[in-house]
Amino acid sequence: MTTNNRQAGFTLIEMMVVVVVIALLGAMIGPTLFKKVQQAEETRVAQDIRTVESALKFYRLDNYRYPSQAQGLNVLITPPTGNGAAKWNGPYLESMPADPWGEPYKYANPGTHGKDIEVFTLGVDNQVGGEGSDKDWGNWNIR
Repeated sequence: MTTNNRQAGFTLIEMMVVVVVIALLGAMIGPTLFKKVQQAEETRVAQDIRTVESALKFYRLDNYRYPSQAQGLNVLITPPTGNGAAKWNGPYLESMPADPWGEPYKYANPGTHGKDIEVFTLGVDNQVGGEGSDKDWGNWNIR
């Protein structure tokens, strides 16, 4: 009577081959996936900035000027206090969008990049300058 004591299962070499194949697939697909994420961030920022810029133009039609730096973008949602409230015909936006990293969009009046006003985000690092996701995006450089 002969007994077979071999256990069924994978050998260490077979497991290592599977891990190497998975790592190679990840290395090939990863950069493409991250590039798509950055493209999605840029598209969302451009869409949000255009929406806020359009609301600012409607505000200007009613009030004959853009909101001051002190008033900021909140004046697109809630009426200003003082003498500017009489001409306010808003809300011009239902809610203020946040950038893809959860920060509110920034506003500058007057603009410094050749625009009357600027709506912008400082990117994921929330600091001036940068590359990739850290890049500053505003109505002066969106497509």
